[in-house]
Amino acid sequence: MTSANRLAVLACATLVVTSAAGCASAKKVVTGGDDGKGAITMGTTNVTKVLDPAGAYDNGAWLVLNNTFQSLLKFPAGASVPQPDAAQSCGFTGGGTTTYKCTLQSGLKFSNGHPLTAQDVVFSVERMKKIADENGPSSLLDTVEKVTAKGDLEVEFQLNTPDAVLPAKLATAAGSIVDHQVFPADKLLPNDKLVGSGPYKIDAIEAGDNGGPAKVTLTANGDYRGEAKLQNNKFVVRYFADSDALKNALESGDIDLADNGLDPATAAKLKDEQLTGAGKLKVAEGDSGETRFLTFNTKDAVTGNVAVRQAVAQLLDRKVLARDVYARTVQPLYSVVPAGITGHNTAFFDRYGEPDVAKAKKLLANAKVQTPVKFTLTWSRSRAGDAEAKEIKKQLEASGLFQVNVQQEADWNAFQKGWNDGSYQAYTVGWTPDYADADNFVGPLLVDGGAFHNGWDDPKISQKLLPESIKQTDRSAGGAYGQVQNLVAEAVPMLPIFQNKAFYASRTDITGVDSTVDTTGVFRFWEIGRTKK
Repeated sequence: MTSANRLAVLACATLVVTSAAGCASAKKVVTGGDDGKGAITMGTTNVTKVLDPAGAYDNGAWLVLNNTFQSLLKFPAGASVPQPDAAQSCGFTGGGTTTYKCTLQSGLKFSNGHPLTAQDVVFSVERMKKIADENGPSSLLDTVEKVTAKGDLEVEFQLNTPDAVLPAKLATAAGSIVDHQVFPADKLLPNDKLVGSGPYKIDAIEAGDNGGPAKVTLTANGDYRGEAKLQNNKFVVRYFADSDALKNALESGDIDLADNGLDPATAAKLKDEQLTGAGKLKVAEGDSGETRFLTFNTKDAVTGNVAVRQAVAQLLDRKVLARDVYARTVQPLYSVVPAGITGHNTAFFDRYGEPDVAKAKKLLANAKVQTPVKFTLTWSRSRAGDAEAKEIKKQLEASGLFQVNVQQEADWNAFQKGWNDGSYQAYTVGWTPDYADADNFVGPLLVDGGAFHNGWDDPKISQKLLPESIKQTDRSAGGAYGQVQNLVAEAVPMLPIFQNKAFYASRTDITGVDSTVDTTGVFRFWEIGRTKK
């Protein structure tokens, strides 16, 4: 996206908190041809099972939902401020952040021809909260106490606590608007029955071995009213079990492009080949909000000692991990809030600087911790396989201060249960944001043990800084988040390792990938086209 276009998007996006009339007026879908070459096919390793918005809370499902459903708001490419989608305007009223009102565009329709009205918005929110699927995203709407329709075009949200981040939450797939005439109010709808109002509609789904989709075929939704201008009429998503299968499909021509699921060595090789002109594929490299952490069980007898955690923070060489393990397909991260997200700082680098054995030794000595410190590092999934954990072990043991046992829990469900139960001393876990706001890297990870159940909670964060920050409609005011990140760097309940770069590999005739790779995490199928030959 050019700087001029970015400014235009942001100018429209900033109107969300007041009035956004005119920014998202209803327009019928505009499509580009596929030049007779058939569908554009994308491969991903983000397998999923459920596509119903009330039960879908993973990358593989949201990849489809972001392109087949509308929400009141959406994230424009290259920006972290949501702008109107199904809504014409949205904003907080009454001088606070407990009442939020939206006016819908007129003339909206679902792909089955049914009108989309305020009643559908109310139904969608109430349905998600009622179903409260344990694997779904209903928690994102916990602050919504009541939602009411005023006529066909006006919706009002009453919140049980101030929540200035509600617009960002509504802009995710959790805010997908469903047809109340199709979706049951108290249970999930089968994947092949879904109906939305987004740029695409689901035409066909092939089931996979895991019970979820192996292939989803989408076609242009002729009833779509919105800003997206489709560069293709048909888009197919194929799900692969691992990066090797994804790589083989790309090289054989079975798919046209691959998401960020290629292993680091393959991604780096494709990038090098492109730069030298020897490659048959091309790579779009961009920002990503995906992060990875070394998380500590703060209730454990060993890793519960803050001096032990600080010493690890003093020794970890992120640059070596990024270079040697991930072939520069990631960038070192020095805070829980990644670069590119408003409020980001470099709290860990500011506190610990470059790796230093002498400083780590002093930290342990001052706390009277006997060395070598022995603990087990557990991992389950990693794009680099076991190389990541082995490199961490190598770095810590090279200091003479630690003795690390590495173990893998291959079963992901068992791994989650293990950290929930406090069975692990230290473990590596990735975090993919729901929305591009510092709150989504702080609130879910740091309050009362967070999503990774590390047992840590700082009352200053959970009871003061976060409640204060969530009230601020100006999300660029990141003072509270800066304080939070500094406190985390001091206590080290979790140690940021790296932030992913986005590497999307595609065939040379595929266009538009650069336009949609950004920190929002939304991959916009409509931007992808194919050059004529």
